[in-house]
Amino acid sequence: MMKFLVTGGAGFIGSNLAFELRKRYPDSQVVILDDFSSGHFKNIIGFDGEIITGSIADSEILKEIEDGSFNVIFHQAANVDTTDMRQKEMMEINCESFKKILNIALKNNSSVIYASSAAVYGNGEVPMKVNQKLLPENVYGFSKYAMDMVTYRFIKEHPEIHVVGLRYFNVYGPRETFKEKMASMVLKLAIQVMKSNKPKLFKWGEQKRDFVYVMDCVEANIKGMESGKSGIVNVGTGRARTFNEVVEIIKKTLGTDVETEYFNNPYKFYQNYTEADLSETEKILGWIPRTTIEEGIPEYVNWIKENIDIDEVIF
Repeated sequence: MMKFLVTGGAGFIGSNLAFELRKRYPDSQVVILDDFSSGHFKNIIGFDGEIITGSIADSEILKEIEDGSFNVIFHQAANVDTTDMRQKEMMEINCESFKKILNIALKNNSSVIYASSAAVYGNGEVPMKVNQKLLPENVYGFSKYAMDMVTYRFIKEHPEIHVVGLRYFNVYGPRETFKEKMASMVLKLAIQVMKSNKPKLFKWGEQKRDFVYVMDCVEANIKGMESGKSGIVNVGTGRARTFNEVVEIIKKTLGTDVETEYFNNPYKFYQNYTEADLSETEKILGWIPRTTIEEGIPEYVNWIKENIDIDEVIF
């Protein structure tokens, strides 16, 4: 029987992954680990596996992970607040805890599939290639950069251990409504339009993002496990789309035509254009995205209408 651990399993991607693992591998044991600092219990209502409450920075929890002898550790837990400027705290929870998880994997011969981020690229060259110069612009992006550098060294020193890093681009989809201010622009814009408010964009809405549907990210995690190949790859669609396009799809889905309000961007750092190069992804994972925003956004909007009280969503 396979044993899977999903750290951050009450969070956005982690909860979707945990449910899919239970569905796809019904004879396996799926365990969720979460400290519920950003994850939410409502994301895992209906999950029938074991739930461990605790932080990946807690030595006792790490000992419990080690004693669990998991075949695969899907490491989604992190401080994902890109506005958190506390460098020491960010590096400790993201990078130092990751090092300890890799050491546990080494002891137990476990595979590790972990969440990296397109934030490592900053405003680098587009399309963003895995091996290009990395220019993280905030400490969150730097923490993911540091994790990736640890991975490259670890793979070189321990080629027998299977490790895959997934550089997520702009993920959107079900179970992200509890991310609050860190929720995707797709959700924020959808809620604005559903409330009959003007969707608000930085001038003039032509900033481009590589929007990737959460279930495609789940599939990338599973492909990462199944591939048996180690490395770091991008997880996006390979096609950047503008915020204006996102708004138009939302309005079409809801059958409304509210006017967009544009305002000045107050941030000194802002990624104006992200797009994933997927050549390494196809080579290592054998994975390609399946969901365009023309398909994913309507599916997501309908999920919100059926599952969420929009007046309770906080940003």
